[in-house]
Amino acid sequence: AALDNLTTTIVMVALLRKLISDKGTRWFYASIIVIAANAGGAWSPIGDVTTIMLWIGGQVTTVAIMTRVFLPSLVSMVVPLTILSFILKGEVKRPEINSSDKEFTTSRERIFILILGIGLLINVPVFKTLTHLPPYIGMLFGLGVLWLTSEIMHRGKDDEIRRKLTIFHVVKKVDTPTIFFFLGILVAVAALQSAGQLGLLANFLDEKLGNIYLINIAIGALSAIVDNVPLVAGAMGMYPIISPESLQVAADPEYMKFFMQDGLFWEFLAYCAGTGGSMLIIGSAAGVAAMGLERIDFIWYMKKISWLAVIGYISGAAAYWLQAQIWVTH
Repeated sequence: AALDNLTTTIVMVALLRKLISDKGTRWFYASIIVIAANAGGAWSPIGDVTTIMLWIGGQVTTVAIMTRVFLPSLVSMVVPLTILSFILKGEVKRPEINSSDKEFTTSRERIFILILGIGLLINVPVFKTLTHLPPYIGMLFGLGVLWLTSEIMHRGKDDEIRRKLTIFHVVKKVDTPTIFFFLGILVAVAALQSAGQLGLLANFLDEKLGNIYLINIAIGALSAIVDNVPLVAGAMGMYPIISPESLQVAADPEYMKFFMQDGLFWEFLAYCAGTGGSMLIIGSAAGVAAMGLERIDFIWYMKKISWLAVIGYISGAAAYWLQAQIWVTH
């Protein structure tokens, strides 16, 4: 929820290698991390790329997405973990620790940078609320603070060591092709929106399904196969945010109110797109990262984990529907 699901998965899988020696057992735990990371990212405005898109686009606000999507996300994680707790038995064998590895930072320095980094990430929604500036300004502000802190902290160390520990060294490793990938997706979706194709698709879904829950569940299931970023970008293009003024003159105000800011459609879309990718190992950035780091087999994941993720996904969707019915009655 704070580090985003991709970063959390990479960090936790790296930690697993120091805790579990058996590859098969490690695959199970890595898969659990993918499910948990995707569930955690769905309810946070900075926890997943799709949620960030909805937050920046104005479809959802910080407090609403955190309070209304937290419970369904928790259910989608707890249900498969509870089932898996009856399957995994026995003790975990730890690998031998190599004491010869050199560390160039102290434990206190590492803990301080970790706490500072997480604090700056959590501060981004607060920064946006207080200043009304775009979220990327808050991110750049946090990067500047972290950069200055690391330079001061490591100023007395050897130049070669200090270069490896500064933010400048990290920034050079930024995955630029991925940034261009997301940019290309958004440009392509904008082109489809301008051509009117997304509007036609929205009308088709409304006519054939006519239910925001079915539409979002379908989007979530599709996100296990297709990257969830273009799906959410497409949904944002298909359904514009309905203002209170537009709602008053709408032909079907009861249906169109779901597309207002913090409407049920956008919140449920954040849940479905965020957690639906767990149903296949290739369905989310976190899953692809775990697959690459641990060489998790695609078929193995389908046999052992996919059914658990499906149960969790459906359980969370049911929890959101039930929660929405309670809101309506009250």
